[in-house]
Amino acid sequence: MPKFVLFAAPLLFIAHSAFAQDVPAETPAPAPETAHKPATQRVIIETTRGDITLALETERAPITAANFLRYADEDRFDGTVFYRAMKVNWGDQPNGLLQGGTQNDPKRILDPIEHEPTTDTGLSHTRGAISMARFAPGTATGDFSIMLGEMTGLDAHPEADNDDAKAGFAVFGHVVDGMDVVENIFNSAIDPEKGEGFLKGQMLAEPVEILDVHRVETDEADEDQPTP
Repeated sequence: MPKFVLFAAPLLFIAHSAFAQDVPAETPAPAPETAHKPATQRVIIETTRGDITLALETERAPITAANFLRYADEDRFDGTVFYRAMKVNWGDQPNGLLQGGTQNDPKRILDPIEHEPTTDTGLSHTRGAISMARFAPGTATGDFSIMLGEMTGLDAHPEADNDDAKAGFAVFGHVVDGMDVVENIFNSAIDPEKGEGFLKGQMLAEPVEILDVHRVETDEADEDQPTP
């Protein structure tokens, strides 16, 4: 979050001509500090429903962002699908998460990556955040989720009673354009018979294909803000 530095207004001195020459010259006010903007990398996910543009946090979550970029650069996401819509009935609607990726396909996945908790990155599972899917911490490969609403319960909670909740999930970017596409896919029909265990009732009846994922070079860094 940008930091704003407040400066006191300079005092105005009105000097009588008789002693004006004794008044020291006014010292110029120091220039305001420019808040550091963490580096990001734009990426577009092209789907059969439209495009989703992401800003990946290459500085704040370097391991996780680099992993996603490698999958994109090596075309490992191309031809995969968005397959899961986990819906929750609390908070502003729609709320929950949309999941897609490699589905543990041995022909696509790379070695698991080190876990980057939100307590280290300073990121959070807010609306539009993209986060790695995983089993235990440190097992994430090529599946990811996009948050539809405030899902901060998925952040790292060091005070929690179990190791999984302590670690949380790894946020590594956010949607900057195409949140309407995310919602469109999220609202797709669910097949109540698909999925096993807690996944049953969350699987899309017709998964939505990811056609291509690629980097976009842009100088429009100021636009890398989460989509409302």
